[in-house]
Amino acid sequence: MPNHACDILSTDRPASCTLVIFGGSGDLTRRKLIPALYSLYRQNRLPEPFVIVGCSRTIMTDNQYRDKLKAGYENIGLDLSDWDAFSSLLNYYPLTYDLESFSGLREYLVHLDQVNHCRGNRIFDLAVPPSLYPIIADLLGRTSLSEQRNRNNGWTRIVVEKPFGRDLESALALDRILHASFKEEQIFRIDHYLAKETVQNMLIFRFANSIFEPIWNRHHIEYVGIIAAESMGVGSRAGYYEQAGVLRDMFQNHMMQLLVLTAMEPPCRLEAGSVQDEKIKVIRSLRDFHPDQGSRICLGQYGPGTIDGVDVTGYRQEPGVDQHSLVPTFALMELYVDNWRWQDVPFFLVSGKRLPRKKTQIIIQFKEVPHRLFKDVLGETIGANRLIIEIFPEEAIRLTFQTKNPGASICLRSMTMDFTYNEHYQGEPLEAYARVLLDCMNGDHMLFWRQDGIELSWSVLTPILQECEQCCNRDQQLHIYPAGSWGPEAADSRFQKLIHTP
Repeated sequence: MPNHACDILSTDRPASCTLVIFGGSGDLTRRKLIPALYSLYRQNRLPEPFVIVGCSRTIMTDNQYRDKLKAGYENIGLDLSDWDAFSSLLNYYPLTYDLESFSGLREYLVHLDQVNHCRGNRIFDLAVPPSLYPIIADLLGRTSLSEQRNRNNGWTRIVVEKPFGRDLESALALDRILHASFKEEQIFRIDHYLAKETVQNMLIFRFANSIFEPIWNRHHIEYVGIIAAESMGVGSRAGYYEQAGVLRDMFQNHMMQLLVLTAMEPPCRLEAGSVQDEKIKVIRSLRDFHPDQGSRICLGQYGPGTIDGVDVTGYRQEPGVDQHSLVPTFALMELYVDNWRWQDVPFFLVSGKRLPRKKTQIIIQFKEVPHRLFKDVLGETIGANRLIIEIFPEEAIRLTFQTKNPGASICLRSMTMDFTYNEHYQGEPLEAYARVLLDCMNGDHMLFWRQDGIELSWSVLTPILQECEQCCNRDQQLHIYPAGSWGPEAADSRFQKLIHTP
């Protein structure tokens, strides 16, 4: 298993393999997968030999596929000096989603193995709409492409992008189809948020530093805030977003994973199974969502507004969106983890589109000092310490604390100690998709969802979704907020204080 504390320095290569990308001519492949693989190639991190096969319905030759991809990168600042050498790894196989076409793919992959000596090791990446997941998984099983001889020679893995269903029932149905052809150890469910350097560092930061872990609990922490704000609107994803909304798009996966990493107990070992087990315990400990128990939710939808001085339309005016849509683009949720460490500490989860700027942060708000030592000279209020784990726009850790201003009088001021990854690491970092693809090649599940975690996450969110989508006054529960603002005014003061974090 890779050592996640120092594997960035490793030059070890994974075992040779073939990566088959379904949706090879699609947006996800063009924007994320190929640039990630290209960066791994430039860092000498790819296996040798290694073969990439793009698959989609479009009829193209290998050279046409390579040229099409290159043309999309020429005007975005990507250094293409190594592209010609990298593109020799790219192959293309046109296919339709039927048994005959997948039988042809099987023969094609056997031929590539013979030519390139990849030992029958294969990864199938489903960079396609979720509706095709069960179809492709079934066809891979029916054509024996899902079979593997053993873990070290002739292994087969499948990579599934989120969303993993749209509720608990559909997630269970998808799981049955995947497991009809693949074992759990073969399935890699991507959540690229988990590959962010700061997110990975949460475990090291918490459990390798004795000054933080003893105070990481209800005795010292007032609340935890997790923010994933976006300045962009729905864009070209209206078809998907009208079916998903912000809760399905962000909360079941990204937000839940950031919550469990923040709240989990120390694993017995830094390995995939032990870490996954501790994550599961957190989700099991989540309090049933009910206002009488302190849980709350505030939903919003962006209207027309201004971002960076530019007028933008509201969600209902976006192409492909129903003009009477009640789909939320913003959610503030208050949750509680009912265990010894976190009893009655609120976890605020915030995510929305068309907010003033893009930022992703985990905020640990510590309690105020218990004794008003300085009340006679400073008044009643002394700012509490705050720790910010920043994931975007910078990957950083920031700690705010109180100091005395220089001079004869006693006057406090807040100061911040910053640690930024880019400042202290001079090498070329691994982009999130590059990290998860590399871990998949190595067979490491540390940064991937496990099925029981998905089921538990949906079991928490599905009742909330049903309540939000089936209530009789749904239109009154959806608050319109101007694009470029920090969300609806209906949020209470604690929510607003969290949102307005610098």
